[in-house]
Amino acid sequence: MAFVNPATSNRNNMRKNLYLYTATAALGGLLFGFDTAVINGAMPFFTKYFALGGTGQGWAVSSALVGCVFGALLVGRPGDRYGRRFMLMILALLFLASAFGSGLAHRFNTFVIFRFIGGLAVGGSSVLAPMYISEISPPKKRGRLTLSFQLAVVLGVLVAFFSDYLLLNTGKNNWRWMFMAEAVPALFFFGMLLFVKRSPRWLMKQGKTEEAREVIKIVDPEEDTERVLQDIRDSLNEEVISKNVYLLKKPYLKLVLIGISIGFFNQFTGINTIMYYTTDIFRSAGFSTDSALGQVVMIGLVNLIFTLVAMRIIDRIGRKKMLLIGSLGMSFFLALFAWAFLGQHFEGKLLMFLLLGFIAFFASSQGAVIWVLLAEMFPNNIRARGTSIGSFSHWFFNVLTSFLFPVIAMHYQDGRGIGIAFVVYALVTFISYFYFKKYLKETKGKSLEELEKVMVKR
Repeated sequence: MAFVNPATSNRNNMRKNLYLYTATAALGGLLFGFDTAVINGAMPFFTKYFALGGTGQGWAVSSALVGCVFGALLVGRPGDRYGRRFMLMILALLFLASAFGSGLAHRFNTFVIFRFIGGLAVGGSSVLAPMYISEISPPKKRGRLTLSFQLAVVLGVLVAFFSDYLLLNTGKNNWRWMFMAEAVPALFFFGMLLFVKRSPRWLMKQGKTEEAREVIKIVDPEEDTERVLQDIRDSLNEEVISKNVYLLKKPYLKLVLIGISIGFFNQFTGINTIMYYTTDIFRSAGFSTDSALGQVVMIGLVNLIFTLVAMRIIDRIGRKKMLLIGSLGMSFFLALFAWAFLGQHFEGKLLMFLLLGFIAFFASSQGAVIWVLLAEMFPNNIRARGTSIGSFSHWFFNVLTSFLFPVIAMHYQDGRGIGIAFVVYALVTFISYFYFKKYLKETKGKSLEELEKVMVKR
């Protein structure tokens, strides 16, 4: 009988706990991706049911995104007060309500209200889920583990696209089933949260040192637990959270502005225009609805593949280099996609190649890095509120681009509106290269407390 080293067995069990907690929090990302992408396949059908024009269609999409704005902006303080885990459970229930409410709505106003509720859950989870993962992760694994949130988002997008495709031929109520399918992962998310521990950094802020010590030993057995506790304690003691901590004054203002800029540049790649409107974009180029949805599933698969690539390299080559390479690659493919629509070059293989090229660069750069950066760049004392502001920026500009795109696209009947929108995306994405090169600092391999000393210079 082979001898099993008890210490090795104990470490393996603890790693399993770390991965379990990470995967559970990442389910918030899966619901994030599902909720935002499910509307893509459902849009032609509920648009017809509610008799929506361009403005109504834009509001159908952006109503959820308005919820995301408020969810991201308002979840910080409850996250600090009640804890990341408890608030994620509340968000799981909001996802559940949105799934049934949107799917069962018979009036457009009711549909909008429940899409807004789903948006609250998406915005809140975009702040708290990566934050929780970042706070429980060992420094050497933090990038890869926090990126699991983005992987879950991408997986949620793919699941939404695929479920839309499977439910396409279920009758005139197919769009209702598309929305209600979200109830399954929402219930699973709520159930799994019952089995995870609370964030050690949040526990220390609440004075629960013994519980924090236990969690650190569970998720990072090879670390010097007392040193980690002391680093957290020193960080928290530097400045107690109070009404006198102003994020829009030194030393935090620069971090807040960078967080806002990250959200701005992320959305002006046009990524969510593609995620929400790809079916309509391909239909405007002459594709059938069935064929367009098939193209969307392919986009979801490429998104997933290159997110997995990013997970392999993020803790080796670093966040900043990934952003710089991605900015150049994305702007190139966005410019070619704009050229295709402005010149009405609607060959199916060409359009798919250009979109897939863009998706590959996005998934392995900005798509992978944004939530990691927002979760780790702010000090312990203000992490919830700082991350909320960065996420708020992401959703605010998401609302703006998502509402304006169908209005611009429908203003022109020959595809030129789509081309004009993608010209703007290409230019802004190219500019982001120079911004990231000048203002971003590399964060790989450092503890959250070490990062605080680098990022905040009083």
